[in-house]
Amino acid sequence: MKAVINNVSKTFESPDGRKTPALGKVSFSIREGEFVAVVGRSGCGKSTLLNIVAGLLSPTTGEVVFEDLSNRGRLLTSVVFQELALFPWRTVRKNITFGLEEQGIPSDRRNHTADHLIRLVGLEGFENHYPHQLSGGMKQRTAIARALAVSPELLLMDEPFSALDAQIRMDMQIELSRIYETTRQSLLYITHYIPEAVFLADRVVIMGGRPGRIEEIVPIELPRPRREKVKVDPRFVHYLDQIWEQVRGKREADRV
Repeated sequence: MKAVINNVSKTFESPDGRKTPALGKVSFSIREGEFVAVVGRSGCGKSTLLNIVAGLLSPTTGEVVFEDLSNRGRLLTSVVFQELALFPWRTVRKNITFGLEEQGIPSDRRNHTADHLIRLVGLEGFENHYPHQLSGGMKQRTAIARALAVSPELLLMDEPFSALDAQIRMDMQIELSRIYETTRQSLLYITHYIPEAVFLADRVVIMGGRPGRIEEIVPIELPRPRREKVKVDPRFVHYLDQIWEQVRGKREADRV
């Protein structure tokens, strides 16, 4: 699979006819098994881009094309939003299998998939718990497992850890890195937090401006598996400085 974002622009129009450009001619691609993170200041169109890739919004111009699909019956995308929207009346297992139920997958296959994912995300022993009985990190793991259950060509994540406290957020970054390194699921990840992007991604797309556009794409050449100690690696610090200088420089230029 290769997801190609080709010259995508988006302009919103208000009821009184005023037009607000949100994206301007954004182009890049996501290769099979690649983790791509998008960073940029608030309002640069990161979430708009993700919603277009997910098919939840239509671009004003341009297109998103999925090439070399592994299975024509496979869902193109699955999304983990900041607001997790777990069903409060369904257990962890039932939340994970919801998409499979909607697809008409037989119960034995649903349960087999749920068992595998519950082990993968470390929720053994909590299969029959309801969302109100879970910690914030456990809810995130459930949401990730639910998104993975339908085997999407591309998993989309929109600032999924932004509501967590600092320690849980770091724990979830490590957990997501481990899950990615186990599954090699193609992934597009939206975040405003630069250290998170560098820790997780194979490439970081830097967006700026309004309308949003790509300023630079930075390959992250850090070894995997990645654990917390990578953050003291001089290369990690170099990437932080490089990306922050680009984001800060663009912010100051926009003020002029």
